[in-house]
Amino acid sequence: MSEELIEVETEESLAREAAAQRLRDLADQLSRQNAVTFTKGGLRHTLKVPGQVTYSVEIEVTDEGGEIEVEITW
Repeated sequence: MSEELIEVETEESLAREAAAQRLRDLADQLSRQNAVTFTKGGLRHTLKVPGQVTYSVEIEVTDEGGEIEVEITW
């Protein structure tokens, strides 16, 4: 059984364009650096991402709204 060492979860209200820019920034980190850098508790962490990953997208639409969920695992 593996233990979770770090978990970062954020949720905030953004303009659609700002959310798209965050996705582009994440994509740039993955493609250029093979890593994702984030800050938690005032400390900067770098997560190395292997060359082969599993990418999944889930789209849900209801009368109340919608949701797009993107997940990258390895």
